[in-house]
Order: sequence, then structure tokens, then C-alpha cells
Amino acid sequence: MEPTPPGSHPLTLTLEDEQATKKLAADLAEALEPGDVVTLSGDLGAGKTTLARAIIRYLARDDALDVPSPTFTLVQSYDLPRFTLVHADLYRVSDPDELLELGVEDMLAGNVVLIEWPDRAPDLLPDDRLDVSISLAPKSGEEARTVRLTGFGAFATRAERIPKLRRFLEGAGWADAARERINGDASSRAYERLTHPDGRVVLLMNAPRRPDGPPIRYGRSYSAIAHLAEDVKPFVALANGLRDLGLSAPAIHAADIENGFLLVEDLGSEPVVEGDPPDPEPECYRAAVDVLVTLHGHTLPSELPVTPYIVHRLPSYDISAFLIEIELLLEWYLPRLAAVPTMPARQVFLSCWREALAPVLAEPQTWVLRDYHSPNLIWLPERRGIAKVGLIDFQDAVMGPAAYDLASLLQDARVTVPEDLELELIGRYARARRKVDPSFDVGRFAQIYATLAAQRATKILGIFARLDMRDGKPQYLRHMPRVATYLQRALAHPALAPLKAWYAAYVPPPPAPRD
Repeated sequence: MEPTPPGSHPLTLTLEDEQATKKLAADLAEALEPGDVVTLSGDLGAGKTTLARAIIRYLARDDALDVPSPTFTLVQSYDLPRFTLVHADLYRVSDPDELLELGVEDMLAGNVVLIEWPDRAPDLLPDDRLDVSISLAPKSGEEARTVRLTGFGAFATRAERIPKLRRFLEGAGWADAARERINGDASSRAYERLTHPDGRVVLLMNAPRRPDGPPIRYGRSYSAIAHLAEDVKPFVALANGLRDLGLSAPAIHAADIENGFLLVEDLGSEPVVEGDPPDPEPECYRAAVDVLVTLHGHTLPSELPVTPYIVHRLPSYDISAFLIEIELLLEWYLPRLAAVPTMPARQVFLSCWREALAPVLAEPQTWVLRDYHSPNLIWLPERRGIAKVGLIDFQDAVMGPAAYDLASLLQDARVTVPEDLELELIGRYARARRKVDPSFDVGRFAQIYATLAAQRATKILGIFARLDMRDGKPQYLRHMPRVATYLQRALAHPALAPLKAWYAAYVPPPPAPRD
């Protein structure tokens, strides 16, 4: 088999000693995801097994873990906290059929795999992989090694980011920090909690630039039409803007805007929900509503500084963005249920939504954080007032109607908000707004709220179906019945009667969640 051409130029590093090898092992380990294959190349004694051992011990959080060389067993498997890792040494393989007999191909599926001597079985190697070539570097010292990282296929861009992240940490003074991967969201961003030797703690956001995707309409991609953030500039701009208003967004401690690396304040992990399954904590939700009252009491700009030389402009939540989101129901959710509507029915759907959204688009514009719900709210009991609510994940913010974020909070896709609590909190918000502005129209606000709640529920059903069908993430399906209930709750508003009739005719209820 001809070798797969790399997608990037090889990156050469010099490791001066064992400590430098451990840092590279940490960098590689933090970059790994289930399904990744890393090949370790080099002569006998170059240090392939040493690097593999350091990676495994790092992932196991155990510097004393026994990691024998699999030279004689060929394969050694480790059940690690983040994934299963398979360590293979093919030095003794003389016939690739030996690997078939051992079932090595099956071990590759879904696991992280480290392969020493990959040249012994070239047909086993996937197109997307990282090769780490190690050689002695006697001119740099007895322990020194030269390492060449080459990303093949889809691993190319990720390989390029590994040394860039190391340089960022060194420049920010966090090169020696202990690193711990923490659960992220459904996006391509990755997060780590860093603990400095002096005890300080920050979060690392590793956010590669979002690929624009194929054009789907008017020569523009879905992310462009829906106004999704492409880089970290919006996050930096909004974090600073929210903090200027006295809200608890993370402070930015260091930033590499070009490469998408941020060190931000760690707001902790105390949720605004309690129990299992989680229920809203009323005190926390009332405070979260008060945050929105405060935010919407300001006249907010559409342009915010990122650096002294860079400005971020919040896009408008326009009709194209609203419609491309609700069309996810047609493109993903309904096909999943084998309920694809006819073209005339689709046209009626969009026509009804255009009519329903007309009053929404006429609303005054404010900052819409867009994902203002329990996973992105942190409870900070040591702070006072509205500062008790920590805000994260607002990089997709747009200029739009105030009711959107309230609907996002009170019809939380992942947490069941009882209808009586929802109504109480809508009333709390409306009374507070009217106290400041006697012209605040409660009836009109209720219509806008219901419309946006229905729009958001429609979008989420499509997104969760897409996460399952396209991205292999079925865990989101368990939330669909809840979202469908919210949708019916919103469609009960009289102004949405035409839409309610359409959904009743064409949208089946979601199937029961799989065990």
C-alpha cells in the first residue's frame, strides 16, 4: 500500500530530557479522542515505548502504573478514565495475518491505539492518524531526542495545534501546570482545568476555528446563515462586555486569538439544578431571571472590542437565521421518524413561520446569549445578587428579541421546568421589566415568548436528531420527549394556531427514549 500523504508539513521538536518527554506525552494525551490512532516510529532504543508509557501513565493519572512493553504479547489494553487505549508493538510481526488472527482490527474500532513499528503492518493503518517519529539527538545531550510529528488526513490540523498550544502555555506562564480534561459540550471545543504549581486554577479553552462548511443556500454555509461563531473573538468580546455590566462572565487571563486558545477564570461547577434526575433549583432560576432583567434594562451596543485593534460586531438574529434553524426539523427530525412532508406542506410550514416571526423581528434588539440554560449557568453562592449566576458559552450571541433567552432558560432542553414554575418566572420577569418601563406590553411579550419557545424547541428537535444520525451521539435523544412537551406548551398560544395545526398534521410524537 502506498503511504497516505500527510495533510500538513511535519513538525520537528527537540526533547532535551525526560521532563520534556513527559510534557510532550501530556500534550499528545490531551489531544486524543476515541478512535484516534498514533503510530510511533524510530529505531530500536529511540524511546518509542518510553513515550507510550508516559502517555498511558498520564491518562491513567498514575505515575507508578505498570506499563510493560507489549513486544511479546503484541497488544496490551488499558481501561482508562476517558477511553480504552490499546498499545501495540508490531516488532515481532512477520506476517500481517498474525494480526487478523489476534483480532487487532477489531481493537482499533472506537479505541485510542498506540502502534509501535507501524511499518510491519501498513495495511492496518487508517488514513487519518498521527505519526510520531523519534530519533536520538546526541548533539543536544545524552537524553535528548528529536521528535517529528506528522498528521495524516483529518489529523493534520490537530497535529499542528499540539506545539502551538505548548508555546501558548509557556508564553502565558502555565507550562508546568497540571492538566485535567473536563467534559465539554456538543461542539469541537475542548476544555481543561489547569492547576499552577503555586495553586492558581484556570480553564483552558481549546477552540479551533470552525470550518465554514459547504454552501447550502445563496452560496453561504449553515453556520454563516445561522450566525454561529467561527473563532474565539465573540467569546472574548462578550465576556468582557458582560463583566462590564457587573455580571459573572469569566475573566480572560491570556488569549491567543489567532489560534483559538484562551485561559479563562474557573467559575467552578456548582449547577443551578439539583437531584437525579435534575430539577431546577428555584432560587437559582429566580436569580437567572434577574440577570436577564438587568441585561435587558440596558441599551446594549452591537459592536464590542476584542483587542485594541479588533472589534466584534454581533450579527442580527434575522429571518434567514430563524428559518434555517427551524428547517432542521424538516431535514433531520422528520426523516428520522419516516415522516417527510410533501413540498406543498413544507411551503405551508415556512409560510406559517414567516407570519409568526414577523412580530418577533419588529421587537427592539438586545444581546441574545442564545444558549442561556442550565448547562451554561454556574451557581456562585459566595457572590451577591445577580453576580451569583456564572455565565459561560455565549460565543454565538446575536442582536435579537429579549424573550429568546428567557424561553431558553424556562424551557430547558435538558431539565424539566414545571409549567407552574415557568409561569411564575415569566411573571417575575414581566413585573420587573414593567416596574422600570411602564410601557412594557405584557401581552405582546407573552406572544413573542411563545413564538420563540416554539422556534427553539423546533430547532432543538432537529439538532438532537442530527447529533444522533450524523455525529453518532445518541445520548441527546433522551431529551426529545421533554422538548416535544415544551413545543406543545408554546404552540398553545392563540397567535400560533396555524402552526399548531401544521404540527398536529405532520409531526409525530418522538419515540420513547432507548435504554
